[in-house]
Amino acid sequence: KPVTPLLTVDIIVEMHDHPGRPIVLIERRYPPPGWALPGGFVDAGETLEAAAVREAKEETSLDVTLQLLLGNYSDPGRDARGHTASAVYIASATGKPRAADDAKHLALFEAHDCPVLAFDHGLIIRDYLAWKETGRVAPLR
Repeated sequence: KPVTPLLTVDIIVEMHDHPGRPIVLIERRYPPPGWALPGGFVDAGETLEAAAVREAKEETSLDVTLQLLLGNYSDPGRDARGHTASAVYIASATGKPRAADDAKHLALFEAHDCPVLAFDHGLIIRDYLAWKETGRVAPLR
């Protein structure tokens, strides 16, 4: 019997009070290892937007303001743990981010100079950079 994909959110958090508006990446505490965008699973009864704000707070200790839905990412192979479908938001924040919850470490990066990222987050960052250049979201794949 087919399994329904799990619903997730990922958040590109732009730090508006830092020069160049770097983004927040977390180093994952649990497998799969590596650097990633903050994010996680949507709880039952929760909107995508509420989940994005909650997950950003849980992993970065920041209160974020959602700006834009960048897109939906649903390739069945995007997460080795199983099929997930993610709504990806761009958000703004100010203050001092702190790693918490599922984040082992946290750092600020220029979007064009990110480390190798877990899942399909490298693709998401490429789409984000294209949006910053053109003002258009990525075409459907």
